[in-house]
Amino acid sequence: MIHKLLNDKPTKLFVILTSFFVANALIAECIGGKLFSLERVFGIQPHPFSLFGQDGLTVTLTCGVLLWPIEFVMTDVVNEYFGPKAVRRISYIAVGLILYAFLMFYLAIRIPADTGFWITSQKADGVPDMQAAFGSIFGQGMWIIAGSLTAFMVSQIVDVWVFHKIKKVTGHKKVWLRATGSTIVSQMVDSFIVLFIAFYWGKGWSMQRVLAICLVNYTYKATMAIILTPLIYLIEGRIEKFLGHEVAQELKHAAMGKVNE
Repeated sequence: MIHKLLNDKPTKLFVILTSFFVANALIAECIGGKLFSLERVFGIQPHPFSLFGQDGLTVTLTCGVLLWPIEFVMTDVVNEYFGPKAVRRISYIAVGLILYAFLMFYLAIRIPADTGFWITSQKADGVPDMQAAFGSIFGQGMWIIAGSLTAFMVSQIVDVWVFHKIKKVTGHKKVWLRATGSTIVSQMVDSFIVLFIAFYWGKGWSMQRVLAICLVNYTYKATMAIILTPLIYLIEGRIEKFLGHEVAQELKHAAMGKVNE
């Protein structure tokens, strides 16, 4: 039985996709505490602008957005071959492991630090207190964690729903339409929910500020969804080669049959 499972190509594919999906989500959460200037990435001096009456805006993003577009690509690939039930299952696994990781981060922060060597070990490199640095990096606020995980789950549900609504109309054709379309809609939901919970509720930001920053973030995510569309075809091509055309088509037809489960 075990050997059969280990040698079954669809099972191998599901394990690989699930592992990457969960690892990608966890890494995105861990690096999400750092903000970066998208303008400076391209060597452009930021020029503040106004939106919804909110002044001083620039294209400043969390490093988590470097990985979340890939997460939604993986969602569409899993959806295509294994259906919405599989997407929900791996999403629950990802959320559970992210919560476990944050619990471990919390415990690691609270454990008394070595006050001898370690606490000042990086002072020469500009980090006078390693405990403070460690806590700042791994100790994300509860509102941010709640907003991020809620946004992730809701946007996953929306992505699956839109994906299969489009697929019912297009059949197995126009992969780009259902993949990009579902991602563009779900990313809008994701962007708003995380900011609303983390900063409107958690930090007392005004709604106009939340909406302005949401639109800036969403513009980036929607653009990346379009740019990454060829990646869908590349991944599906590799999967088709790995599984064989007949098995790949069987999985796709089975996935369509599981839409209403």
